[in-house]
Amino acid sequence: MTASRRPVTAFRTHHRLLPAVLVAASIIFNGCATTPLEPYTEDTPPFVLVPVSQAGVIDKRGRFREIYCSILETRGQTLPDYRPCDEALTRVGIEPKAKGEDVKLGQSKRGLVAVIVPGIGWDCFANWLDLQQSTLDHVKQFGYDEIIMKVGGLSSSSSNAAQIRDAIMAMEFADAEPNIVLIGYSKGAPDILEAVVSYPEIRQHIAAVVSAAGTIGGSPLANDATQSQLGLLKNWPDAECVDGDGGAVESLRPAIRKAWLAANPLPPEIPYYSLVTYPQPERISSVLESSYNKLSRIDARNDSQVLFYDQIIPGSTLLGFVNADHWALAVPIARTHSTIGSLFVDQNSYPREALLEAVLRFIEEDLAKPAD
Repeated sequence: MTASRRPVTAFRTHHRLLPAVLVAASIIFNGCATTPLEPYTEDTPPFVLVPVSQAGVIDKRGRFREIYCSILETRGQTLPDYRPCDEALTRVGIEPKAKGEDVKLGQSKRGLVAVIVPGIGWDCFANWLDLQQSTLDHVKQFGYDEIIMKVGGLSSSSSNAAQIRDAIMAMEFADAEPNIVLIGYSKGAPDILEAVVSYPEIRQHIAAVVSAAGTIGGSPLANDATQSQLGLLKNWPDAECVDGDGGAVESLRPAIRKAWLAANPLPPEIPYYSLVTYPQPERISSVLESSYNKLSRIDARNDSQVLFYDQIIPGSTLLGFVNADHWALAVPIARTHSTIGSLFVDQNSYPREALLEAVLRFIEEDLAKPAD
């Protein structure tokens, strides 16, 4: 049922409820302010924080910036939430220089399909978001496609991995060459990694895997959160989420994620890419400031939900650092809920259509190059 057909009383009830539910969603992972975000434990694999060049990560930010900037300059202002390129990406450290190669913005030759695996609680608020399919409409003009995969928003990564497997195996593939680009947003990224490790039969259909603000190393905010707190999202207007196996929060805890990475080498035949959210502090929406400040007790270089270095897939290609908070990257609240946007998610605008096109064009170009 569309909003225009709802009874007036129901609409008013939802309108009064929305601010409270939105604030509740923002504090689910805030927990007690006095407890350590990373508690003392000896139950963890040894790990070390090193520059990407020493962690098997290939830094191709220069070329990605070149492609993204070209798209923004060519047609960005005709799309929603336009930003100049230097405001769309954050320069971190010494960024590799672009090689000055031509950027081709015509029709895709490979016809890649972006299969988006959304983050935690997505099926609780997807109906309320009232997505306009603007990213799909945009990339289809150039021969690409986009699918948002249905997974359990309150379920564990292992449970969602099985759903990813079943969804891929149910697809029809016209070409022998794989064309699926699995893009994991937030918790969707570890869900994807568990799928490609646990189900070898899907690998032949996957052209690439992308972490987009992915919780690859978990989030310290999950350490003192509970699944019952997450269950509050079932009260969201028009929510369709169910409890599932109830393992979503545990799947986000850093000890769980890092132990899984240590025990599960990723299949080398799949290329991996990482797109990291690294917002300037003034780009954090007001409703997310409390979680941003809490994570800042560890490192102020966070997107309000995840530390920047926990978003990178080991051995992946680094695409870029996006100047957007965690929600702004993939949850377009302000576009369909302007009042909520102006009051609570006041930094939610971002040129997502141009970004998705840039990711797909970069990957298509990268896959076409001969292996080193």
